[in-house]
Amino acid sequence: MSVVQTRSARQVLASARIGVACSVLLLAGLEVSAQTPSREYQVKAVFLFNFAQFVEWPPSAFGRADAPLVIAILGEDPFGAYLDDTVRGEAVNNRPLEVRRYRQLADVKACHILFVSRSEVGRLDQTLASLRDRSILTVGDADDFVRHGGAIQLANAQNKIRLMVNPDAAKAANLTMSSKLLRAAEIHTPSR
Repeated sequence: MSVVQTRSARQVLASARIGVACSVLLLAGLEVSAQTPSREYQVKAVFLFNFAQFVEWPPSAFGRADAPLVIAILGEDPFGAYLDDTVRGEAVNNRPLEVRRYRQLADVKACHILFVSRSEVGRLDQTLASLRDRSILTVGDADDFVRHGGAIQLANAQNKIRLMVNPDAAKAANLTMSSKLLRAAEIHTPSR
């Protein structure tokens, strides 16, 4: 077996292990302790990685054929190095994953998954409205994130992380969510 084939096989196995782990997390929820927020954000980092595998972006969302799939954080970064470590060396649909951090909305350029930090909750409506016409999967863990127009909320309920999905927000962003993702989530459609 060549070096390239060996590396590809390892990547497939690593992706499969992470995929299986996240499928279990998605279906069963994961208990997280309120006293260990770093563990909570380790789990949420894995969720962000897996969203890249369960969502399809239109070709126009990528500037060029070899463009990376970018996972970004807007506002204060609750992940530390966990998110970087989770996606290091990984690729989805032959696109390498890259993590970027933005302090303010005006800085958000090319990204595909945008985690909107709790530090941005005061500007949530404005932020989500300004991203509405872009092919960006918006993810957050602030209360009522999906009600405000976010696509996916990572909600804490009884010390478990639960997915809440607003399919209308994903559709407005021209994104297609896998039925596997939708089956594992609570579906929320904000009232108009």
